[in-house]
Amino acid sequence: MRISTYAIVLLALSTCTTIQAQTNKPSAKQQKSSNKGTESPRYKNAKAPIDARVNDLLARMTVQEKLGQLRTQLGWEMYDKQGTKISVSEKFRKAVSEDHVGNLWATLRADPWTQKTLATGLDPYTAAKATNMLQQYNLEHSRLGIPVFLAEECPHGHMAIGTTVFPTAIGQGSTWNPALIGRMAETISREARLQGGHIGYGPVLDLAREPRWSRVEETYGEDPFLNSMMGRAMVKGFQGENIGSGVNVISTLKHFTAYGVPEGGHNGGPVQVGLRELYQSYLPPFKAAVEAGALSVMTAYNAIDGVPCTANPFLLKDILRDEWGFQGFVVSDLGSVNGLAGNHGLAGSLAEAAELALNAGVDNDLGGTAFAKLEQSIATNALTKSRLDEAVKRILRLKFEMGLFENPYVDPAKAKNTVRNTSAVAVARQVAQESMILLKNEKQTLPLNKQIKSIAVIGPNANNTYNQLGDYTAPQAEDNIITPLEGIRAKLPANIKVNYVKGCDIRDTSNVDIAGAVNAAAASDVAVVVLGGSSARDFKTEYISTGAATVGTAKSEQLSDMESGEGFDRQSLDLMGKQLELLKAVVATGKPVVLVFIGGRPLNLNWPAENVNAILCAWYPGQEGGNAIADVLFGDYNPAGRLPISIPRNVGQLPVYYNDRNQQKHDYVEGPASPLYTFGHGLSYSSFTYQDLQIQVAEQSAAKQADNVQSGNMQRGNNSAMAPKSSMIAQVSLSVTNSGTRDGDEVVQLYLHDEKASTVVPLKQLKAFKRLHLKAGETKTISFDLSKDDLMIYDASMQPVVEKGSFKVMVGAGSKDIRLNGKFELKEDLR
Repeated sequence: MRISTYAIVLLALSTCTTIQAQTNKPSAKQQKSSNKGTESPRYKNAKAPIDARVNDLLARMTVQEKLGQLRTQLGWEMYDKQGTKISVSEKFRKAVSEDHVGNLWATLRADPWTQKTLATGLDPYTAAKATNMLQQYNLEHSRLGIPVFLAEECPHGHMAIGTTVFPTAIGQGSTWNPALIGRMAETISREARLQGGHIGYGPVLDLAREPRWSRVEETYGEDPFLNSMMGRAMVKGFQGENIGSGVNVISTLKHFTAYGVPEGGHNGGPVQVGLRELYQSYLPPFKAAVEAGALSVMTAYNAIDGVPCTANPFLLKDILRDEWGFQGFVVSDLGSVNGLAGNHGLAGSLAEAAELALNAGVDNDLGGTAFAKLEQSIATNALTKSRLDEAVKRILRLKFEMGLFENPYVDPAKAKNTVRNTSAVAVARQVAQESMILLKNEKQTLPLNKQIKSIAVIGPNANNTYNQLGDYTAPQAEDNIITPLEGIRAKLPANIKVNYVKGCDIRDTSNVDIAGAVNAAAASDVAVVVLGGSSARDFKTEYISTGAATVGTAKSEQLSDMESGEGFDRQSLDLMGKQLELLKAVVATGKPVVLVFIGGRPLNLNWPAENVNAILCAWYPGQEGGNAIADVLFGDYNPAGRLPISIPRNVGQLPVYYNDRNQQKHDYVEGPASPLYTFGHGLSYSSFTYQDLQIQVAEQSAAKQADNVQSGNMQRGNNSAMAPKSSMIAQVSLSVTNSGTRDGDEVVQLYLHDEKASTVVPLKQLKAFKRLHLKAGETKTISFDLSKDDLMIYDASMQPVVEKGSFKVMVGAGSKDIRLNGKFELKEDLR
């Protein structure tokens, strides 16, 4: 495999090619084909091959109609709602008549940025009617009748009114259960598609190795392998076996690539990573998702080593297309093409920015304002007809595959009866339950006894609906969300006294009642204190054009709780406002204290780790979070969530993740170099015993032969997703026994270390895991197959290779909780 250099990338950015000018007016041939009374064109024949339909339609299109397919405009502006009456907006009429609109984004989105509320936005029934109305108007008022693609935000539920709200991705990753996340994705896909959506933005596959960054909550954490498995599950859940099923959507992978490690934690900031680290850490989750069949990829705002991802042919052509065989379409992030002329200073105009992006491999402009200028590029001969047609074909093909030309409409009654049904809510509760991470549990404080006489529930996140939902969440009806306080009350008999005091806000210090919280704790048998962060947007927050929130500086008004979520980067990771002071005061009462952490990123838990009896990490647990938290607190659910990201002790440690390449890390003058809680950590109400580690190494000659077959297929340009799977190098098996008195889940984790490699590798790298349920006293034997992909590194020449030598196998319940060790030997290299 040949790796391009950044010098080649920069040279490619300056390359300009030509396109032959075409006019607004259809040619005589094009006009004739669209006249009434003529024979139906082939692209409208459902029985014709899709390739033939695409080519027939493309031949009939003007340049302006083609450009309409390469722009995605803001969807929520395309309808008007007055009371219960919904109509096509003037903006949509113009988009159809002048822009030949091909795609809309966030048509059903509702939040403070879009200014869509429960009153002005659309519920599932009216959403389905509205998308039908838009499709019908477009088909009746456009020359060729090409249906419109509707893309929707779907990271932890469809971001629309009345849909199911799941835990954010950092919580999803904490389940370590890809099969469950696949079921969740199927639910999200169904809810979006039945309302008229076709594309779901998600999963986010960025590695979160910079917790100051505002979007940690949107990721699956710090590890390439865990992210890969979760990403594959999401893609398969979204897209199913057939995107034309009527219940599946196209999955858009975000953000390509290395977006989660910006300098200083600044959202969208520059990234400095080497080529080897790019290939071995940041690209694998995207590669795995592409191999799973993902049909869309979104570029990132950031630049890597000075080259913006939205104008980087090395990423978008050499890697994505040539190496991985990606067949879908590439869409920019909102306004990121404009950013080539703005933030990045690569282009002198929007037209030049659009040329750079399209030539680099971007097929679709989210926002659409930059690609609208591409007509100017025709006169300056800056584009080729083949590149323009290539991008248009990628969009049209998927519209045909989804069956939109035959059936662009959805059933409003079905949307009303299916979205957020009891089955969907049950999945939301299960994901929330499995995401709960018990970080600490001294003196068997948990689970709590339901027969206690009284319990204090304290804190700014104890009874705040929106603080437990995370960013990219629509407005919610009051009875949709179960808060921790509500979950606890529902769990206990009516005679148990629940003493609730908020105590303080997340950030604001003008409304503090620590004395009331202390009194409540003193009058109770136990205190549950719910602290952390918030990504809840409000209508006072200001937003930039990309939808990211801006950090408010107003001193006169009460501060928003928002300290996380897109745009809210942090300097420190300390609990904000008076939260720590509140916790210290409650602990000082001498009553047993349980800290429940609700937030979107790791925050400083040093003092609680030293002084609080038990700590439960819930991240943003979604609409069923209160029930799931209560299930764990009272022992109706035995927690087994594991950290997908390390929790640092101090920002001075950053970056701090378990699988770095620092071979001789030593402590600081002020304290340990290790994180407070490390990747993979999580406790249970049960105990588990590991034994009987067995490692069976396969015949090396057979492995090498299979390796050579796959290499030959790749050299012939076959899609890597279709190539033969890597042969098994070694099989690792072991037995796990639930030696406790409660049934429960255990997450078995397998880590690997290449003991002598030609380039520096991590001391420990996750390569397999399995979440399994064991009854009290039950033993199960499990096995993991290690393939050449699991052992592969990039050598000094940037060639992928499995090198001969000794490999250490480490199996346990966390990256720092290794229970069994073993080794195996490879006698020859596999290239």
